[in-house]
Amino acid sequence: MHIRQAKTVLLFGCVALFALVIAGCGGARTRHHRGGPAGPQSIPTIAASPATVQPKVSIAGIIAPYQNVSISSSLSEPTDRVNVIQGDRVYKGEVLAVLDTADLVANYNADLRNAESADAKAVQTKYQAQLNLGQGNYQVSSALAAMRNAKLVYQQNEQLYKSGYVSQSSLEAARATYVQDQQTYNTAVLNAQVNGNTAQGLQAATVASAIADAQSAHAQADQIEAQIVRATIVSPVDGIVVNRNLNPGEYPGSRTIFTIQQLNPVYAELNASSQNVFSIPRGAPVSLSVSGVANATYTGHVSAVLGQVSPGSTNFTVECIADNPGDRLQSGMAVTGTISLPSVSGVGIPTAAFLDDSHTSIMIVDQNGQAKEQKVTEIGSNGTTSIVTGIANGTKLVANGQLGITSGEQVASVDASPSPGASASPGHHWHTP
Repeated sequence: MHIRQAKTVLLFGCVALFALVIAGCGGARTRHHRGGPAGPQSIPTIAASPATVQPKVSIAGIIAPYQNVSISSSLSEPTDRVNVIQGDRVYKGEVLAVLDTADLVANYNADLRNAESADAKAVQTKYQAQLNLGQGNYQVSSALAAMRNAKLVYQQNEQLYKSGYVSQSSLEAARATYVQDQQTYNTAVLNAQVNGNTAQGLQAATVASAIADAQSAHAQADQIEAQIVRATIVSPVDGIVVNRNLNPGEYPGSRTIFTIQQLNPVYAELNASSQNVFSIPRGAPVSLSVSGVANATYTGHVSAVLGQVSPGSTNFTVECIADNPGDRLQSGMAVTGTISLPSVSGVGIPTAAFLDDSHTSIMIVDQNGQAKEQKVTEIGSNGTTSIVTGIANGTKLVANGQLGITSGEQVASVDASPSPGASASPGHHWHTP
């Protein structure tokens, strides 16, 4: 009996509660009807104003070594010792390996002795040439004096013969002596002409040949000496040994025996588009970051904007050089390069005002409070402020393009302009309530 009474009470309570809810809803509708239709939605708006920004563009890419040096050796000598392994940090001029040069040293000593002998022979040849030249000149002078004396004797005998004081045989003998001395003089002159002097002629050629032989002997010795020097293989750069292909006792052959990568500075090869080619100047500042690594920023500059990666493609490469202290950036590592472009001035709006990621449309508000979609062209942005064309300074626009406002919708403006004294300069953040 008590249970039936409790159920009855509970049923009446539920009916009463439902009646109260229905009454409340009806009252709310009645009050809304009495208050009139809902007003326009309150939306933060802002006026476009003059601004200057320093645009930035972020491009992904990979790290490449500043220099990738492959080292080989043309010497046919066995390896005496190897001083490094893969991963070692080496410096320019550091000895990587040394080849056995015992046979080269022996050959060098023999060639050096030959060169010294050739030097002595050249000195002797030069002295002999000077002696020959001196003797030749003396022979010419002596033959000339004898010829003149014989000529004088012949002329005197000829006069005496005409006067009958000497015989014809004496005259013929004097004439024969004169002719003989004349021939001797001509021969001496010819020999002197052939010998020449210290600059040209037979003796000069003989001396030059001896000097050339000595120079050749020295060159051969120098060649062996250079081979001995090359047997000590040194690093041409500061860098990391990424490949060692030589062990003690092995001959270098024609293969690459060491590969060294210079990693400070490094290149960042960033994958660019045609638009980047036009907007990114050589020398522009760049900062490199590695995804997932906090507080790891590396600074540098754009060194080149290169053409097609492959024929027929529209992919380009922006090449940057950046400092890499500690060689932490490794070849092949993925990075993002943020490049600072030249400053741009013009009509400034919040970057958040764009309706989509293409940054081609915004929503403006006319004098009647009606929203209208407006096409614009973004010519530069620093991430918070964008410089655009297509609207004038003072144009009122919706500060946040992601609010879902549609063209033709009535809105009530709430001022979202920067605080007094603020300007849309690089680094300024637009204030939106």
